[in-house]
Amino acid sequence: MDATQIDQVRRFNRAVTERVGALHDHYLGRDRPIGEARLLWEIGEQGQDVRWLRERLGLDSGYVSRLLRSLEGDGLVTVQPQPRDRRVRTVRLTEAGRAERALVDRRSDELAGSLLEPLNAVQRDRLVTAMAEVNRLLTAATVVLHPVAPDHPDAQYCLQSYFGELRERFASGFDPVRSLLPDAGELQPPHGLLLVARLHGEPVGCAGLKLPPGAPAEIKRMWVAPQARGLGLGRRFVAELVAQAARHGCDVLRLDTNEALTAAIGLYRSCGFEEVAAFNDEPYAHHWFEKRITGVPPG
Repeated sequence: MDATQIDQVRRFNRAVTERVGALHDHYLGRDRPIGEARLLWEIGEQGQDVRWLRERLGLDSGYVSRLLRSLEGDGLVTVQPQPRDRRVRTVRLTEAGRAERALVDRRSDELAGSLLEPLNAVQRDRLVTAMAEVNRLLTAATVVLHPVAPDHPDAQYCLQSYFGELRERFASGFDPVRSLLPDAGELQPPHGLLLVARLHGEPVGCAGLKLPPGAPAEIKRMWVAPQARGLGLGRRFVAELVAQAARHGCDVLRLDTNEALTAAIGLYRSCGFEEVAAFNDEPYAHHWFEKRITGVPPG
């Protein structure tokens, strides 16, 4: 990042917040700020858990509680604990809340139309295309990577989803019992690590790194959920695992993969991995790769 990029982002933020009316307390002409209007939209017809709303919008619990108290005071929502776990609270729209949400939805359509109306057809296409790209990049920037234990629920969700996809894509199917899966201890410090990617608090990918003493490091079980593909997450996983291996003094990073995973093979090659002779007996592998990482700076 440089000063010019920072300045451009700030100018973009100022233009957007001004143009969409985010600076006003009466968003879309209603007696509530944009935060309350957005919360109404996210609650939706089926209702949502308070915890999910916090994660989805990236808001702290105190601020969400204040927004909900205001909406509850206006008779637009109800907030009730779940019978099985009173620590979990669910928000639902009242009849008045559904009417308010529908009105805000209509006015949001009108606001979107007002952004497009002054432009000619070519300009509209350019703006919508640019918005889609900005949305994709901002979503990519929202994804966070965290090391977790292999038995963590998010890790298990990702691994089971990964195995399910392999069963569908491999010509021979996939049986985890036959594969050279790392033991749980091999993906935990000091023998390795397992990263889970989360988007709005939901797991959308995983990647493991084995750090066997006296042997090259290995990338294992890298998977990205279909809804998170196209965000550059695979490349981000590889870069982080390369950096982690370098921090642990490794000078070679290896991996094996199946011929059906063409996108993954293309990713590895573009990240500087070169195909080598088989270095294990993985029954589902058709390609083996390695990358020299000597001199990769830590951090």
